[in-house]
Amino acid sequence: MTNNADTPVVLVTGASRGIGLAIVQAFAGAGWRTAGCARTPGPALAAAADLVQGCDVSDGAAVHALVEAVLGRFGRLDALVCNAGLAGSNPVGSEDDDARWRAILATNLDGTWHACRAALPRLPDGHGRIVNIASVLALRGVADQPAYCAAKHGVLGLTRSLALQAAARGITVNAICPGWTRTAMAEARYAELGIDAAQAAAGVPLGRIVEPAEVAALALWLCSPAAGAITGQALTIDGGTLA
Repeated sequence: MTNNADTPVVLVTGASRGIGLAIVQAFAGAGWRTAGCARTPGPALAAAADLVQGCDVSDGAAVHALVEAVLGRFGRLDALVCNAGLAGSNPVGSEDDDARWRAILATNLDGTWHACRAALPRLPDGHGRIVNIASVLALRGVADQPAYCAAKHGVLGLTRSLALQAAARGITVNAICPGWTRTAMAEARYAELGIDAAQAAAGVPLGRIVEPAEVAALALWLCSPAAGAITGQALTIDGGTLA
């Protein structure tokens, strides 16, 4: 952690575990000041971030207050990483398909919109960054997850639209599309499918699933000067699954 006022600041949503926590840790390790939010922040996030706040990203007013809290604490916001997500099976005709549909879109798509809408006007011209964590399911479909697929396709469309809007200010907006990644969300999906991590890995050309730190490293690079000419893109990190 650092408190240098000249040090850049990143806000990460959905940061209490998995990919989000790894992203906070990667940015902190690179010398950034970090703010992380989650519905229920845990001790791991408290140990990793300079600012921790509870926030349900489906609540637009709460997200706006979160961004203002970051600015109030640090006086600047240089990058936003939208990672908050909710997955689950909701095939058409399932008992709770409508409720699950609304919950998944509210977190994944509405939450990304709320965070981008609140943060974009406050990011600095010339080097501001937005990275949205999408999924390989932003690029393909699966039969039993219409809500998650629709939400992540929407995140990619939003990313491309915002990239064009923000380009005039020199701000980049990109999406990362992970495949199977070693997270609690993936474990829940394995249970739905009746498989385990080894079986999931067997279906990946590289023969392994992605580590959260690998996604975090890509997010960090996209927020670096080296990635300044990359915007509106969907960068897949999936061990070759969509090759």
